[in-house]
Amino acid sequence: MSVKRTPLVAGNWKMYKTIAEARQLVPDLVQGLSKVGGVEKVICPPFTSLMAVKALLEGTDIKLGAQNLYWEKEGAFTGEISPKMIAELCQFVILGHSERRTYFGETDETVNRKVRAALEVGLIPIVCIGETLAENEEGKTQSVIHRQVQAGLSGIQLQPDNSGDVPLVIAYEPVWAIGTGKAATGEFANRVVQEMIRPTLSMLFGDQVAKSVRVLYGGSVKANNAAEFFDQSDIDGALVGGASLKAEEFIGIVKAAAESLE
Repeated sequence: MSVKRTPLVAGNWKMYKTIAEARQLVPDLVQGLSKVGGVEKVICPPFTSLMAVKALLEGTDIKLGAQNLYWEKEGAFTGEISPKMIAELCQFVILGHSERRTYFGETDETVNRKVRAALEVGLIPIVCIGETLAENEEGKTQSVIHRQVQAGLSGIQLQPDNSGDVPLVIAYEPVWAIGTGKAATGEFANRVVQEMIRPTLSMLFGDQVAKSVRVLYGGSVKANNAAEFFDQSDIDGALVGGASLKAEEFIGIVKAAAESLE
């Protein structure tokens, strides 16, 4: 049975854009994206800009996402942001990004705690997975992907919502392609999704959920190569880094996602 999944394109601003700079960029994004339908659009600015960007997105169909959260509801955790604080502003949250794993010691287990906490407050997690260059060259891609999906999503319950989409998104981001200008090929990324990610999801949640979860590609996605990924059978959009900081580029990527539906 074929399952129709709504394409999703999310822009991860990382540690870029002050509030003033966000206020310059977002109106251009709103103007360009207002004409593009059929695709779920998400902007994920730094914590400091969330309130300003939320105000600028009022009345549009563009969703807001955060780049991280801490799993505790509240407490003496100086510098951290709780799930309910994020849920006041956002619909989405990026979890387990390779930069969080590499620079801040996040593990599959801590990612799992964050995913559970996000789901409890109604946030949709965008859970990042992906292998390093060394793991890829040593033929460990499958074992790494299987481990990250299984451990990161352990113990949670998933069901399709009224639209048929599952309220959790996977972003496959091969670490060797992030910020390097060296994107994986669409065919390679699709094979990872089709032969590694969805079978692991099926083992955890059953075939229906595995077919309904949206899986994005991330890693040097630009307007001029996005169609290569969106034309693949099992890739449902993109988690965009550097290109999301330029209105023309991000709008071009979203347009490519919309064109893939035609």
